Amino acid sequence: MQQRGRFITLEGGEGVGKTTNVAWVCDWLSARGIEVVRTREPGGTPRAEAIRELLLDPTHDEPLDDDAELLLVFAARAQHLAQVIRPALARGAWVVCDRFTDATFAYQGGGRGLSAARIAALEEFVQGELRPDLTLLLDMPLAAARQRLAARGSRPDRFEREREAFFSRVREAYLARAEAAPQRIAVIDASGSIGEVQAQLGERLAALLEASA
Repeated sequence: MQQRGRFITLEGGEGVGKTTNVAWVCDWLSARGIEVVRTREPGGTPRAEAIRELLLDPTHDEPLDDDAELLLVFAARAQHLAQVIRPALARGAWVVCDRFTDATFAYQGGGRGLSAARIAALEEFVQGELRPDLTLLLDMPLAAARQRLAARGSRPDRFEREREAFFSRVREAYLARAEAAPQRIAVIDASGSIGEVQAQLGERLAALLEASA
């Protein structure tokens, strides 16, 4: 019988280095002979990517209601799960996803102030029992992360334009999630050098690989 694959998510606020480290995690796993599916949220399929555009577009004249934002996030997630994540896990691949439902609890829950119970109900409805096997939470002081973000020089999206208080709430929500689920969520100090960060990631990945053998 084919063993189910493993589901790894990378989380964190803006500017913590998720994109770089998602690529590194995928390379680390691939080098060990594992089939890896790299994906992201919101997005991961053409329809889900279209929803992503709605969520991130900073130029639209019509404000996006917070509840509408939450439902769009889960609509994209339902499509993503059906088309990419569940099929990959079923055939034994390891899925590495840039953000997942912890981001919803952090951004829509912590940032927007929406009810955690409401988010949890949608989580159960859309995901059933599926949860990540390992979540790598990249964390660093807010001021340093904002500096990194500014150094990119790209046009900020709808979320990146939020005020500092919003991102402070997001970070607090992420760390509270990690404290509540320490066996699943590993907090990675993202303020050091890229080598130091990836040494921490490698340690966590090695432990998961050993447990999955």
